Amino acid sequence: MSKDETAIEAEIQNKGLTAKRITPDMLDAEIASEDFHVFGGSCLTVCALTLKNGFTVTGESACASPENFDAEIGEKIAKANAREKLWPLLGFRLRDELSA
Repeated sequence: MSKDETAIEAEIQNKGLTAKRITPDMLDAEIASEDFHVFGGSCLTVCALTLKNGFTVTGESACASPENFDAEIGEKIAKANAREKLWPLLGFRLRDELSA
């Protein structure tokens, strides 16, 4: 969970907003596995998150200067970018449930 997510989650709870919603913990619970790949000769890192239902989302990161490439930082950014794609997917699922 990012610092921004933590702050927003705290604000939601402090305001007593209790309707059904997607939480950062719910996003994390959907992730079954994560895989990373750095393309040879590049600074491009791709993260593939496989969800519990088998669906996969990807995120990328790349640095402009090869001298700044750091595999650990690249993986963190790529994972955060992939994870960000889960919000609309889980939101769609919840909206389907709420409209049923």
